[in-house]
Amino acid sequence: MNLDYLIENFKKNFQTEEGTLTFFAPGRVNLIGEHTDYNGGYVFPCALDVGTYAIARKREDSKIRMISNNFPERGIIEADINNLIYHQEDDWANYPKAVVKTFKDVGFKIDEGFEVLFLGNIPNGAGLSSSASIELATSVLLKALFNLDIDMIDMIKLSQKAENQFIGVNCGIMDQFASGMGKKDHAILLNTTTLEYQHVPVKLEGISIVIGDTNKRRGLTSSKYNERRSECEGALEALQKTLEIYALGDLDEEAFENNNHSIEKEVQRRRAKHAVYENQRTIKAVKALNDNDIKLLGELMNQSHISLRDDYEVSCIELDTLVASAWKYGAIGSRMTGAGFGGCTVSLVYDNMIEEFIEKVGNVYKEKIGYTVDFYVVSIGDGARQI
Repeated sequence: MNLDYLIENFKKNFQTEEGTLTFFAPGRVNLIGEHTDYNGGYVFPCALDVGTYAIARKREDSKIRMISNNFPERGIIEADINNLIYHQEDDWANYPKAVVKTFKDVGFKIDEGFEVLFLGNIPNGAGLSSSASIELATSVLLKALFNLDIDMIDMIKLSQKAENQFIGVNCGIMDQFASGMGKKDHAILLNTTTLEYQHVPVKLEGISIVIGDTNKRRGLTSSKYNERRSECEGALEALQKTLEIYALGDLDEEAFENNNHSIEKEVQRRRAKHAVYENQRTIKAVKALNDNDIKLLGELMNQSHISLRDDYEVSCIELDTLVASAWKYGAIGSRMTGAGFGGCTVSLVYDNMIEEFIEKVGNVYKEKIGYTVDFYVVSIGDGARQI
């Protein structure tokens, strides 16, 4: 990213660059561990080298003035730190407003406004967590501009709270955690219930992570999401009649197979099977990386997609087409990532095959789906920070 260009742009919009500071917060991709978070299991995300940049400076009044290079036609959006309200017409600017209000509500002293220019190089709506990225960028700029005594974990929690309560999206904490706690060339094994985590080295020598954006915007309605949660809760209740467990994540495959007869509804049994097996796949993926067994990691990613497609039923023809052609044209492993019903796939591809991979998979997708897929070759980067 050309920071000089961003600073020039800031100056053009706000007439000065004096006192500006620069920040970055990454997007994320979840390598494996999908729909495990609300089932007491692990997720395994990593921060990316794409995300949200922010150039900011304090003002001497109570105004917040915000502009995004991604939506220049909307111009500068203004708010007042003493009257932060969700306005649908403010669109993206509701996210920084949400974070400021949440920080203020818990007692942090933010007594002056600021000017900020944002630029994101994450594809919006693709499922790489552009919302968490802008929340964490806002968090780190507030900490720096107002000299706040707050650590990263608390910034992550407040960013999630901002999205839950101000924006009204009932997201879990994985996205904010990955954006805030990311570490270059490492993924994060995270228990979203306890927030226990470990950074796991990801050694991809001669291999890259390729994101495939289906360009089908995710249609996982709250009703479908709630339906899956409810089915898992039903399965858990049935298992708890004979087992002392608190969550599906407490089971391994053997324990599940020995006891799944107690789940009378077949659909609940399949949902629970995904939750249990996916959690175990995530644990095995960490071991595979520690053993430098990338082939096994790829196989686990493939199994993850099959389970999300068949047992959890959150895939779609666009995702399945991308994944099947990725398997055919040389991916070590490929799967849908994110909530489902659209969004992205994540694939591991040998560097010397990337060009051919993108061309062939792209051609299959265009022919079958009727429009294009966008590919992004990404690296694993550090978490939110001042730069």
